[in-house]
Amino acid sequence: MASSKLFAALMWVAPAFGISVSTTDSAYTVNTGSSYGFTATISRSSCDITSLNFYNTEYQYSGTSSHIASGLGTATVSYTTSGDYVIFSCVADSDDFDLTHYMVFADASSAIYMGTYTASEPAVGELRYIFRLTGLTEAYPHGNVSYTAGSSSAVEGSDVFLVGGETRSKFYSSDRFIDDDVYCATTTDASIHACFLRPNSQATEKSSGGPFFRDINLNYGGDYHSVTYYMNSNHVQTESYRQGFHGPYVFSFSRSGVPKASDFDVSFFDDLDLTGYTGASGRGYVSGTASGVSTDFPTVVHWYNDDFQGWVYTESDRKFTSPALVAGTYTMALYQDEFLAATATVSVTAGSMTTSNIAATAAALTDSHTTVFLMGDYDGQPTGFLNADLQPRMHPSDSRMADWAPGTVASTDSSALPMAIFVDVNNAQVISFSLDSAISSEATLRIATTLAYAGGRPRATVNDYSCSAPAAPTAIDSRGVTRGAYRGRGDVYDCTIPSGTLTSGDNTVTINVISGSSGDAYLSPNVVLDAIELFY
Repeated sequence: MASSKLFAALMWVAPAFGISVSTTDSAYTVNTGSSYGFTATISRSSCDITSLNFYNTEYQYSGTSSHIASGLGTATVSYTTSGDYVIFSCVADSDDFDLTHYMVFADASSAIYMGTYTASEPAVGELRYIFRLTGLTEAYPHGNVSYTAGSSSAVEGSDVFLVGGETRSKFYSSDRFIDDDVYCATTTDASIHACFLRPNSQATEKSSGGPFFRDINLNYGGDYHSVTYYMNSNHVQTESYRQGFHGPYVFSFSRSGVPKASDFDVSFFDDLDLTGYTGASGRGYVSGTASGVSTDFPTVVHWYNDDFQGWVYTESDRKFTSPALVAGTYTMALYQDEFLAATATVSVTAGSMTTSNIAATAAALTDSHTTVFLMGDYDGQPTGFLNADLQPRMHPSDSRMADWAPGTVASTDSSALPMAIFVDVNNAQVISFSLDSAISSEATLRIATTLAYAGGRPRATVNDYSCSAPAAPTAIDSRGVTRGAYRGRGDVYDCTIPSGTLTSGDNTVTINVISGSSGDAYLSPNVVLDAIELFY
């Protein structure tokens, strides 16, 4: 009798629902009452998740828990209830962390709704939540690109490996934030999916890097599958970190295929009174029409300031309505795919819709001129160049890549021109073209790049004329192209070519990457190409 009273005292049961929490000296265990059976055990001292049981199967790796970063160490862990929800709060206040992490469980659900409030950046220099799951060896949507179990050797550092003759890395699992709304670890028969989802724009409004930033999602290393939600990192970091409430973001188990982010309504967060969270009443919208960009490419509008960011694809007629933005003043950026076309300033008022149109102003898109040749497109990506279709999912040294040093390439054959030029691999890349008659006026050679490494920037020679050496680009302190990244700051370099340089008949452009730094092979200074245009 006494033991049954003790058990009752240790368990809270929502009176009208199936969700419950049981308590021991060391842990809380949540049973959501899901029809598939979903329980999670949370350490009372660290906030680590030490057990995840779904459909009568334990998926949490026993050797290392799931947690923020590599664990908060110690945290003050408590929970409250609100209607159908149990809200766990984990407060960490130490030399390493000053944050509150929230985990919300809903009655009859197999999901964990998360939010992470940061007062400052963790000492480790990045912010992530990582689940370590067993029994889920496959990956969605990109398959085995991040499957590093059974590697025969390391290709680069401790994060790119050779497996069965193919290069693999956790970095190759990434997708652009604007497109990255769900990714999963799955069983071999795809009957179980364990997924992170971004249900709306709030999931990334406190992240850094804009709509095209990419970061690690998945990595099966043998002992467990890492399913990781990155809020910020220095992986090709292009802007300062934002602090505050990151989320809501969602982790969910599914037995009915890949879940849809749109199926998760997180509006109930408005009623939970969580630290740093801004609900609908503190938000407004921007609507308008974009112009001056090609209809051949997707059009993206992006809003950002020091505290928040958000973005949308425009409709086919280039009309747009922003996501719900926290009131304030924003830079509004327009992109032709990923190529920056214009910026403007707009103010957002809570509870209101602001109308603000935006038109392209970038010279590459608006100036009138006669094009001699154009290789690639002004889309902010290396699309169409040699190896560009493979590079996000493998290392440049991979045997599936085409030869990075193809020799002289005709200006009419963009697909033969390597997407990246490396000092130590394929420097002095030559492009050939022919003119029916000499060009008597000055001309311009424009080289648009998407990413630079180790201070690399292009310096061209046109026939016998050498362009001036451009200044070094703003540094990004991270490996890029070898980790599957291609997007950085999008520097564009123009060289004015004197009249009389371009002659009738055969002509050449030679592109050298210059830098004050050095490196070997694919870690030598390099640039990723967006477009190369010669015009007058």
